[in-house]
Amino acid sequence: MKKRKLFPGILAGALLILALGANARAEIGTPIPPAPEHWLTDAAGLLSTQAAAEIDTRLQAYEQSSGSQLLVYIGKTTAGVPIEDWAVSVFQAWKVGRQGLDNGLVLFIMAEDHRMRIEVGYGLEGLVTDALAGRIINDVLVPGLQKGDPDGAVSQAVERVIAAISGTAESGDQKTEPKALPQLTWMQKIIIGIMIIGFLLLLITNPSLAFYLLFTILSGGRGGGGGRGGFSGGGGRSGGGGASGSW
Repeated sequence: MKKRKLFPGILAGALLILALGANARAEIGTPIPPAPEHWLTDAAGLLSTQAAAEIDTRLQAYEQSSGSQLLVYIGKTTAGVPIEDWAVSVFQAWKVGRQGLDNGLVLFIMAEDHRMRIEVGYGLEGLVTDALAGRIINDVLVPGLQKGDPDGAVSQAVERVIAAISGTAESGDQKTEPKALPQLTWMQKIIIGIMIIGFLLLLITNPSLAFYLLFTILSGGRGGGGGRGGFSGGGGRSGGGGASGSW
C-alpha cells in the first residue's frame, strides 16, 4: 500500500525535474532578439553605414532572384550562451528560409564576444557544408576583422556564400555531392494523395479559393517581401549545420 502511495509522489517529482530541465534548456536560447526588419542588421555599429546598406540591398536582391534567404546579424553579445546554441534558437525563432524548403542561412557576428557563427538551414546544408562555412570564417572573416576591415570581411563572406549556393564557387569551395532526397513512406504518399484529391474537388467547387491556396503554397506562405524592411520568414529548421569562429 505504501508503495502505491509512494509511486505518484516519485512520478510527480520526476515530472517536475523534467519540467525544470526543459525550462533551463529553453533559457539557453535567450535572449533572442526580435526578428529583423532588414536582411542585414548591425546592432553593434560594426559596419559603415554605406557598407551596411550595400550588403542589405545585395541580400534582398539575391533572395528575390534565387528564393534563398541569407541574413547577416551583427550584435554585441550572447550573454554567456554558447553561440552555437544561441544561433539555433534565433534561427528557429525567426523562421529563416521559405516554408517547406528551409533554404535560409544567417551569418551571426557578436562584436563584444569576438565570436561568429554561420548557421545553415536544412535546405542549404548540401550547398554550404560545414567545411565550407569554416573556410569562409577562417579565410575571410577572421583575417578581415583582425586587420580592422569589417566592411570588406562581411561583404566578401556574403559573396562567398552566394557563390556556393549559386554553384559559381571556386574549385576549392566546391560542394560535396548533394544528399539524396529521402524516399516517401506509404503514409506520406497516402496523405499526399488525399491532398491532391481534396484540391481537385475544391477546384471544381470553388476555383478561386483553390487557386489562392495554390499560390500561397507555391510562394512559401509569404506575402510579398519586396521593398526595404520587407524581410519575413517561413522556414526555420536548422540541424546545427555550419561553423563557428573567433577573432
